[in-house]
Amino acid sequence: MEAGIPNVLIVDDEPDILELLELALTRMGLDVTRASGLGEAKARLLERRFAMCLTDMRMADGTGLDVVRHIAESSLDLPVAVITAHGNTENAVAALKAGAFDYLSKPVSLEQLRALVNSALRLPACAGRAEGAQPALLGEAPAMRQARDLIARVARSQAPVHISGESGSGKEMAARLIVAQSARCGQPFIAVNCGAIPENLMESEFFGYRKGAFTGADKDRDGFFQAANQGTLLLDEVAELPLAMQVKLLRAIQEKRVRRVGATEEEAVDVRILSATHRDLAACVRDGSFRQDLYYRLNVIALRMPALREMHEDIPQIAQQLLQRIGGAAGAKFSPAALKLLSSYDFPGNVRELENVIERALALCAEGVIQPDDLQLRPMGGEQQAVATGGKYPLTDYLDRVEREAILEALQQTHFNRTAAAKILGVTFRALRYRMDRLSITDRDKQQ
Repeated sequence: MEAGIPNVLIVDDEPDILELLELALTRMGLDVTRASGLGEAKARLLERRFAMCLTDMRMADGTGLDVVRHIAESSLDLPVAVITAHGNTENAVAALKAGAFDYLSKPVSLEQLRALVNSALRLPACAGRAEGAQPALLGEAPAMRQARDLIARVARSQAPVHISGESGSGKEMAARLIVAQSARCGQPFIAVNCGAIPENLMESEFFGYRKGAFTGADKDRDGFFQAANQGTLLLDEVAELPLAMQVKLLRAIQEKRVRRVGATEEEAVDVRILSATHRDLAACVRDGSFRQDLYYRLNVIALRMPALREMHEDIPQIAQQLLQRIGGAAGAKFSPAALKLLSSYDFPGNVRELENVIERALALCAEGVIQPDDLQLRPMGGEQQAVATGGKYPLTDYLDRVEREAILEALQQTHFNRTAAAKILGVTFRALRYRMDRLSITDRDKQQ
């Protein structure tokens, strides 16, 4: 091997396949080492260091999963990609869960092979680059430490990650941290709110369209998949996708190809999929609103973001950090009594609610010291007491209550379709989402 040229280990018990893979990788300027099965692969891994490994799934003396597990158990720091039979999504998911970097389906597309190898070989240069470059997930509670540890581990894979957690718990921040520590750190990151797209526009928004495909299509247009090519696509609020779109999305993820509206041919895309929702996606599968096969493709690795009420001991530290970021040069600080009040509050809107509380307190505080009254935190259950007395003071509480009732009424009329509710209320979807977050309105209110 020449100095500086990455060496790739290819493992397969079919000489013809080894020949084809070696030819393709050599043409990319790579050094290639062959292994004709699991046993020979283990021997080659002892002899030298490799930049990556590409292995077939089924071999006479073992499987690709055995190769993946051996590399993981030997603490060898190299990405492994597995070649699976066409349409065998179970093997692909199993490989990703075992720690594979990515997978390819037979017959192997040279375009997809080159894209996968390029992503894998970028990994060492990008790993760890995010330190200090992205906002940190603060807190030392066990649940948050587990989340940070999992983020660091899944960043080195191409496996789909499903991020769950309540509204305001930092799901998008977790997604951005995964990307920042991954091989795709310098590539596009496209975050899509699935609940904000009208159903009749979904296919063209996700997959793009050709000029003349429909009235108003005066030029070719890329969709989210094309925009995220070589990078990462975050499907936020993925539970809001209608069933018809779920079918098309599943095929795009499995085949790594999409067809624009109005096009006759598919095009290859190289996109890592992350998804997020505050809803229980498994419950959506059980009630029939979300496809089970798509759930298994998205939920290869599950990441749960903890609620702020699970981290009461961390609230002072998080609040101080947020105050420093939001207040900037103002030099404001919390009084001990204000910090004590923050620590005792459950924050149903999580970190996003804490940010809003701090911003409001900064505007109200005197002489740069935030006091308990500046926080305007009602005791838990205080909202119900205000309704019972019928009082209109303090004014902020009264207006919040009126706004909450109006939003809930619109949501109930539309069966919690937020796009339709926003139209009834005469606000944008983004404005409605902000108000729902601020007033801690979630799907739990649907049953009330």
